[in-house]
Amino acid sequence: MTAVLDPGSAAARATDAILGDTLRGTSRGIVVDSPPGAGKSTLVVRAALELAAAGRPLMVVAQTNAQVDDLVVRLAEKAPELPVGRLHSSDSDPYDKVLDGLAHVRTSAKAADLAGLDIVLSTAAKWAHVKNVEPWGHAIVDEAYQMRSDALLAVAGLFERALFVGDPGQLDPFSIVGADQWAGLSYDPSASAVSTLLAHNPELPQHRLPVSWRLPASAAPLVSDAFYPYTPFRSGTGHGDRRLSFGVPSDGSGPDRVLDEAAESGWGLLELPARHTPRTDPEAVRAVALVVRRLLDRDGAATSERSPEAVAVTADRVAVGTAHRDQAAAVRAALAELGVTGVAVDTANRLQGREFDVTVVLHPLSGRPDATAFHLETGRLCVLASRHRHACVVVCREGVAELLDEHPSTEPVQLGVTVKFPDGWEANHAVLAHLAEHRVPWRP
Repeated sequence: MTAVLDPGSAAARATDAILGDTLRGTSRGIVVDSPPGAGKSTLVVRAALELAAAGRPLMVVAQTNAQVDDLVVRLAEKAPELPVGRLHSSDSDPYDKVLDGLAHVRTSAKAADLAGLDIVLSTAAKWAHVKNVEPWGHAIVDEAYQMRSDALLAVAGLFERALFVGDPGQLDPFSIVGADQWAGLSYDPSASAVSTLLAHNPELPQHRLPVSWRLPASAAPLVSDAFYPYTPFRSGTGHGDRRLSFGVPSDGSGPDRVLDEAAESGWGLLELPARHTPRTDPEAVRAVALVVRRLLDRDGAATSERSPEAVAVTADRVAVGTAHRDQAAAVRAALAELGVTGVAVDTANRLQGREFDVTVVLHPLSGRPDATAFHLETGRLCVLASRHRHACVVVCREGVAELLDEHPSTEPVQLGVTVKFPDGWEANHAVLAHLAEHRVPWRP
């Protein structure tokens, strides 16, 4: 009988295996699947430092300037004396000015200016313009599932071996043109870098980080089962390790009752009456804003493995997630009317990679007359349901389960496409079935 390792030991064993393959393996590529909050950035930084310590020149590829700047800051915190290069664009404000205060970080728009540094970091878009340089021995590609395969092809000549790290459950890479004519082909330019890499190199070592340190014990089983059935993970904490409480008692309203349910169980569904509505449904938007307002008014406080003493859940530790930008704008306006500032309100695309104590989600299918491919995209719901450390409250109109049954998945089956995740129809049903156990009906 195989002994079950505790979360810390399981994560350490996985990390050691990944670093062993990176430093001593002979494969040209290594793929690491990381669930939400599994310490992906920590792994990237540690691997970068170990490669630098071994005297191996390293380039790091991330997908956005914010991701690059975050990694530079993390590297500087871990190894303040390490020479690090930040390759940036020629834009007027190409990087976070906090980097200017880091003594051993050098910034430049020219790769030649950063030659000889232990580690050089930039975005995939900037690396694609680097020509006529000596290839780096190693590369680390961060957020590799957000990178399109054509972007990988543009930089592949710059390195000899690479470590690809990413979250397979996040949104697919963005493309502004249709890509149906390439679907299922091994050279589909709109597919993720990892999908194409493995299609051509199925023998490459594949690892996964088995523990989420973000998601609480109440959330990890649902998110793992619904979105990561082939790469399951567990929470790094137990059911009694985190607690959300309120200093002000409930007033009996729907928003207060759903907050109490979420504090108790980790999930809450505030269900409004069934109705077809505009995308920026005024009642649903106001319900989202009221939940946030009451969360702050009731002096929410959180205890966790990080802090046994209760820490106030302030506005900067709360996020609102939506499917569309106009919905996010409507929620911001509703929060402003209620005097709430400092809460992150954005779409799933922009909340990827971020972490909060409490999230409030406007369900992508709430009030809709149909279930389109956009609203059923698995990654969208996965991102919205996996940003929280303590609790997630979903605001939705009644009738989504019936809507799903009236609009079964009819996307054409593409031959040659590797199916790694359940489709959005199935994932939505799984999440709704779980939320139904934490349902608070409310008529505003």
